[in-house]
This record gives sequence, C-alpha cells and structure tokens, in this order.
Amino acid sequence: MKLVLLSAAITASTAFAPSNLLKTINVGSDLYSSPDEEPETFSILSEDSSNSDGDVAPAVVYTPINGWVPDDTKPLYGLPGAVAPTGFFDPLGFAQKGISLADVKRNREAEVMHGRVAMLASVGYLAGEAVGGNGPLGVVGPANDQLQQVPLPAFILLTVAIAAAELKRATIGWIEPDFDKWLQTLWQLRDNYYPGDVGFDPLGFKPTDPVKFADIQTRELQNGRLAMLGVAGMCAQELVNHRTIFETFEFYQKVYSGGNPYAECVGDSLIC
Repeated sequence: MKLVLLSAAITASTAFAPSNLLKTINVGSDLYSSPDEEPETFSILSEDSSNSDGDVAPAVVYTPINGWVPDDTKPLYGLPGAVAPTGFFDPLGFAQKGISLADVKRNREAEVMHGRVAMLASVGYLAGEAVGGNGPLGVVGPANDQLQQVPLPAFILLTVAIAAAELKRATIGWIEPDFDKWLQTLWQLRDNYYPGDVGFDPLGFKPTDPVKFADIQTRELQNGRLAMLGVAGMCAQELVNHRTIFETFEFYQKVYSGGNPYAECVGDSLIC
C-alpha cells in the first residue's frame, strides 16, 4: 500500500504527449461512450498513407467517445488535462514521440484511477486520524499503522469490495484476454471506452456537452494529481516521525510560535 501511494506521486507529475502519425479532425457531437449506441465514425488517412506501389493504405476509423475523437496532431491525441502555466509536463520522458493511442489511453486510465484512489485516501488519512479510537473499528494512531489494526471480518469485506470494483472496471473497459493472440489483447482497452468512464455517476455530474465534459475531466485530473502528491507526502511524513498529520501540524505550530514541542513528552516516546 505504501509503495502504491508513493508511486502515485510519479504518476501525478507526468502527462503524455503524442506522436505525429495521423491527421484527424475534431467533432462537437454529443457525448458517446455506450457500445449500444451507433455514433458517427470518422475515417482518417495517415500522412504516409501510400505504399511503394502508390496504393492508398486503409484509413484509420475512429469513433467519437464522450465527444472526443483521437487527434494525433495534438498533445495526448486531444485528451484533456493540461492547464497553464505548465501545459503538458513530462520531466521523466513518458510522453515520447511515437507513443500509440492504446498506450495513451492506458496511461490515462491509470492516471485517472490512481487520482481517484488518492482523493479518497487523502480524505481517509484525515478522517481516520480525526476519529481515532472512537470509530466503529477502533483503530488508532497514524493512518500508516491503521490497516493492520482493522478486524479480520472488516478486512475481508474491504478486500472483497475492492476486488469486485476492479473486476467490474475490467469487464467494462478492457478487452477480454485471448491466449491465442495475447500480444494483441494484453493490457488493451476497448475502442469505445473512454479512460476512466466506468458509467458510475450517481449524482449526475457528467455533462452532456463535449466541451463541458472536457472541462470537468480536467478538473478531476488536476484534483487527482494534487491528491496523489498530497497522499505521498502524508505517507512519507508519517513514516519519518510516526505522528498523525494533526500531531505533526500541532508540533510545528508550537515550533513556529516559540513554544517547546517536547514539553509534554514522557519517557522515551517514539514521537518525541
């Protein structure tokens, strides 16, 4: 769990840039992500669409998903998520030239899902530590140490719930593995699946307008990236001083106000 939280920080600091292989067009159609509907499709010819004999190569056909049509002339095939002043920020080189559309969608799927988990985790860190031993599970201390305190029945239920959610996401977004063609089906998202759009929207936040959808998707990504950095920081901080976030805040509050943060320490307490 700790490694997952720390690795989320790396994901948060990256975006993914495209190659320049295809010429595509943008559309302003209504949102589409359901395999039961029949949207308009678009045939796109590559820049080098002719072979040595002068024959024209088959066109690449893209289907609009939530109003988005992959556009290889734009960063990340036109997926939203970049904001000023950094724009597309890629210090570790994940956005190399020539990255395929399949890789772009898979990377974005990972970023969105890690961001959502981190947003929940950031709330969980603070809420779990604020409740302390008064919660229904009776866990105490830093959030890093609370998972091993969870009673076995509750831990089993938590594990089953996570597994069920992941299996459901896999059936919605991922191509079923074909062992005869495993290289073509391994880690591949469905063509009509928008990264992160698993259809779960109980409060009806998903806009019907493509421009508004791109805006709210960018908002979610930015909040998720911030959460991944924040959770990594909280996890690292608790590993260093073995204090809860609130205890750390109180400690430095005393330091900067001129007080003695160790005045109430008793014995050889680890946090002191």
